[in-house]
Amino acid sequence: MPHITSASKGVFVIAVTPFTDTGAIDMASIDSVTDFYLETGAEGLTILGMMGEAPKLTQSEALAITKQTLTRTGDKPVIVGVSGPGLAALGELTKAVMGMGAAGVMVAPPMGLRTNEQITGYYSQVIQTIGTEVPVVLQDFPLATDVRLSIGALGQIIEAHPSIVMLKHEDWPGLSKISDLRKAEADGRRRISILCGNGGIFLPEEMFRGADGAMTGFGYPEMMVEVCRLCDAGDQDRAQDIFDAYLPLVRYEQQPGVGLGVRKYVLAKRGVIASAAQRNPGTPLPPAAVAEVERLLARQTKRLHELS
Repeated sequence: MPHITSASKGVFVIAVTPFTDTGAIDMASIDSVTDFYLETGAEGLTILGMMGEAPKLTQSEALAITKQTLTRTGDKPVIVGVSGPGLAALGELTKAVMGMGAAGVMVAPPMGLRTNEQITGYYSQVIQTIGTEVPVVLQDFPLATDVRLSIGALGQIIEAHPSIVMLKHEDWPGLSKISDLRKAEADGRRRISILCGNGGIFLPEEMFRGADGAMTGFGYPEMMVEVCRLCDAGDQDRAQDIFDAYLPLVRYEQQPGVGLGVRKYVLAKRGVIASAAQRNPGTPLPPAAVAEVERLLARQTKRLHELS
């Protein structure tokens, strides 16, 4: 299995974790959703992320999901989220998944870090724990972690740790951070890959600023693949047109506490997973929300037909 590098690009879909209606892991749906993501054109997958309900999994379940996914993906890269409050568990999980053939690991800073010194010190401890041979994705997601990573601190981390090869950019607002990183690289700092999250809600703008792709989830990952392809080809207008057709559903997914339910509902409706169930604590979509999503899907189909 190839490792991710600073040249990695494209769409790495944040995979949902399928459960049965009783809360058990649905291994058959792991196979089907993995096939679906790759068939839509994803370059790779990221599993055990925040939207993969990783905190609801036991360590043994996380390893079983990783093994199942890696078996299904063939030679496509799979990044595994290993974030957690303790470095011992993070190191143990990293060693296990890299031994299975993962392409790298993703690490978000734990809540409670406030100063640049604390944040840079934490990533030094992470690299010391897992070793410099493991490719790392730094997840910058302050809306979820409440850790504000300044451009200066991020630059220090990049310069100090060559094994950090990718940034998952989810700052909001944060477009200027992409521009600042690319400017620093133009001035001589080593390049890293930048893949963007936040459900893709700013994807065209992020690509125009110099991002390499997306690392997020959506019920229609083929949209992200097409938008990234068109941006790479320099067709900004067509990329924006395609994105705009899906934007109402992208926006609807951004509701805190609802987004995963929407995503799983859409994937189940498309026949990709057997059930839209989330593991508890999790709330299914109420009937009013289902009706709203159905309306958005109908309008999306109409808009795409007009564009074809």
